[in-house]
Amino acid sequence: MLIFKKRQISDEKYEACAVFDVNGDGIPDIVSGAYWYEGPDYSKKHFICDILAIHEYHDDFSDYPLDVDGDGRLDIITGGWWGETLRWRRNPGAANTAWETFDIDKCGSIETIRFFDIDNCGVPEIFPNTPGAPQAFYKLIRDADGKGTGEFLKVVIGDEASGHGMGFVDMTGNGRTDVVLCSGWLEQPEDPFQGPWTFHPEFQLGSASVPILGHDVNGDGLMDLIVGQAHDYGLHWLEQGWAADGSRTWTKHDIDLSGSQFHDLWLVDLDGDGELELITGKRYRAHNDGDPGAHDPIGIYYYKIDGGRFEKHVIDYGAAGEASGAGIYFWVQDLTGNGYPDIVAPGKDGLYLFENLGYGVE
Repeated sequence: MLIFKKRQISDEKYEACAVFDVNGDGIPDIVSGAYWYEGPDYSKKHFICDILAIHEYHDDFSDYPLDVDGDGRLDIITGGWWGETLRWRRNPGAANTAWETFDIDKCGSIETIRFFDIDNCGVPEIFPNTPGAPQAFYKLIRDADGKGTGEFLKVVIGDEASGHGMGFVDMTGNGRTDVVLCSGWLEQPEDPFQGPWTFHPEFQLGSASVPILGHDVNGDGLMDLIVGQAHDYGLHWLEQGWAADGSRTWTKHDIDLSGSQFHDLWLVDLDGDGELELITGKRYRAHNDGDPGAHDPIGIYYYKIDGGRFEKHVIDYGAAGEASGAGIYFWVQDLTGNGYPDIVAPGKDGLYLFENLGYGVE
């Protein structure tokens, strides 16, 4: 079993984070909410800007790095539920200068945001999960030199409200990545900007995680789905198959029913064996104690997939204040250079770093 060294970076209660080089010194830094923490030791804290706080939340459910204005510095893409607005924050390049925030679009309440290069241009597009609005994505407009202009093109790909949950999966095996929602999936056309994106209402995933993951779990050549319940108990995988009449089928299998609020999931090779592990955990107080299992212990886990057997390993587990949850958007990246990906976990319980020591000893 892998060994992780846990360290609290901050007691700030933001629920999203990211890792990127903020100040251009070649060393990755940690960004979470209103602050960034300077690498390599993350003990020096820098102010970004004030963030709206409401009902024990902060209106900041993404801190993704993207050079929006083409100045060579990575900015932040963000948005939240109450502001109902997709935004970007401009990196000023000076450590003691507040970051200016710009609106991209008043798109509706944002559950969280994910990013995927849907047109293979080399720059990811922005996909906010807006449960009450049709699914859309935003493309950064770049100039002739390939630099960001600060402007975005909005492309609406759905007709109905998208619901809670979203992921990027090549469902058909045709080489084009489709968009999975909680009640079906949107099939990418040959030109993702022209459409139409055909909706296939093939399942009901409940309060699905963001992301919903695509992975051939049982090795049969068909893409399966891995989904957590973001506001209920349960972590599952859906096996893709075919009925006698040629229709696609989905068979639900349990992974872990012992926990609730599995809001964010990652597939990463944590131990260097060439196989992907599933990493997830509880989003602590996702609905401010209003979800099933809200008062249960919190934790972070990884699962060896093993053809669908999903062997669970505990990274952290215990009562709130002793153990950490995973937040709405945690981050996985090798910060120490030892070849093993580390985990940065934000949340209402604070910001934590889990240093992956591999199979060695502390």
